[in-house]
Amino acid sequence: MAETEFLNLHEIIKKARQNLDQNVWDYIVGAAETETTMKRNRMALDSVAFRPRVLRNVSEVDTRVTRFGRQLRLPVVLAPVGSLESFEPAGGATVVRAANEFGVAHMLSSVCQPGLEAVADAAPDALRIFQLYVRGDDAFVEDHVRRAIDKGYTAFCLTVDTAHYSRRERDLAKRYIPARRRGATGREFQAALDWRTVKWIKDKYRIPLALKGIATAEDAKIALDHGVDWIYVSNHGGRQLDHGLGSFAVLPEIVEAVAGRAKIMVDGGFYRGTDIVKAIAAGADLVGMGRMQCYGLGAAGQAGVVRMLEILEDEVICCLSLLGVTTFGELDRSYLRAAPPTTEPHVLSAFPLLTIDAYRNY
Repeated sequence: MAETEFLNLHEIIKKARQNLDQNVWDYIVGAAETETTMKRNRMALDSVAFRPRVLRNVSEVDTRVTRFGRQLRLPVVLAPVGSLESFEPAGGATVVRAANEFGVAHMLSSVCQPGLEAVADAAPDALRIFQLYVRGDDAFVEDHVRRAIDKGYTAFCLTVDTAHYSRRERDLAKRYIPARRRGATGREFQAALDWRTVKWIKDKYRIPLALKGIATAEDAKIALDHGVDWIYVSNHGGRQLDHGLGSFAVLPEIVEAVAGRAKIMVDGGFYRGTDIVKAIAAGADLVGMGRMQCYGLGAAGQAGVVRMLEILEDEVICCLSLLGVTTFGELDRSYLRAAPPTTEPHVLSAFPLLTIDAYRNY
């Protein structure tokens, strides 16, 4: 049983590493070129400390939130990850079942199997969002919007930070080409994507629209001018532009620019319950978990993803209560303060006890 096998997130990651081959492991832990942006994702989170309040009644803590008119157990969306089928054969279908079982949102990547319709059928009651990489003309985009609406997806998301596929040097060094890149066509359409398509979708369809990959206040304001409903702050987990800022570092300027006129998602290095709390305190509405769902999926399939979310929930409850609040709605930036980081950032720096067996007898 996952609840007894995994008592902390470290153990889930260790199990995933045991189960996954080197190519799949490198796919999820790797990033672009020097992997600087990925490291800055963690550095940004580790450079903020909490300011707790005390002597408040926190005997009952409620982590639930309402998003898209639906109640969620945590303010979390399982972020879009391509090729989830590399971690577990049913891929996106397994993850959406886990999201529905626990009670968080799920965003499906258009380059994840078994595809839009099959994932919807796997969990028709889940809060589902569809994310598209543009690989064709307007008819291609329209086909996916209509199919998403027909299958009950709550929102539609365009990824906007992939005009050029990045240099993933872990793969290049091994001469490894991921399955989804073999024979891939239509990348020129993603490179040509601009604000015209955003306006066209908003003018033609009523489904809420998110843009994933916003990293500046300037682009957030343009998105608002086009009626975008959700600003998704992301740098693709450090897997696209190298030497970018961490997502949490740019979140404040985007929150200020949006000023409540749209909702905000954020991802990029968010692995722990404390990370979720920091994001909501800083002004985000949903926190995307990408790599964490892959660790859970690789460790134990659907049960592993659910168990990962259960542990995150426990971490969140502990954090909120020790901050002196009982709901996410009580948080604001007064609970945060800049502080020097104590850990050298890397993809697994949020899990310093991965080698706990080595010093258990100390």
